[in-house]
Amino acid sequence: MAFWDNQNVQRAEKATVGVLSGFKAFILRGNVVDLAVGIMIGAAFTGVVNSLVGDIITPLIPGMGKGLSDLVITSYTGSKVQVGHFINTVISFLILALVIYFFIVRPVNALMDRFKPRPAATPTTRECPYCLSTIPLKATRCAYCTAQLPPAGEPSPARAQGV
Repeated sequence: MAFWDNQNVQRAEKATVGVLSGFKAFILRGNVVDLAVGIMIGAAFTGVVNSLVGDIITPLIPGMGKGLSDLVITSYTGSKVQVGHFINTVISFLILALVIYFFIVRPVNALMDRFKPRPAATPTTRECPYCLSTIPLKATRCAYCTAQLPPAGEPSPARAQGV
């Protein structure tokens, strides 16, 4: 009996189709596609912000030499600490954080608040257990059947007796 007979080939084919259909369902979920698009846009936007900070903002800030981006401190051991590059990175991070907050987080929060279910309003009326008329919540006597009513939090005698 050969290893690659017809039955083994059919079983391998079914297993492969099952795995690939699961992978296809995973990839075509909306969250995965949205995440991939967000990462690509974020990477492109990061390049734009880094260029803005490195090529426009920090050269305008005076430092030692040509601009802040060229600020380098040499230690007594001869190693160079690139303070200007670090400041560029911090400014880029702050700009990205502000853009993400104001253009993504705040609008999404506002959208979520708009579609969030509202809590139920506290009732201001109740039904008379005797005549089933609508009466104010704090009423102690029904205006329609003049029955004496228990306070709003207590069970009514009509319901307790099964009337």
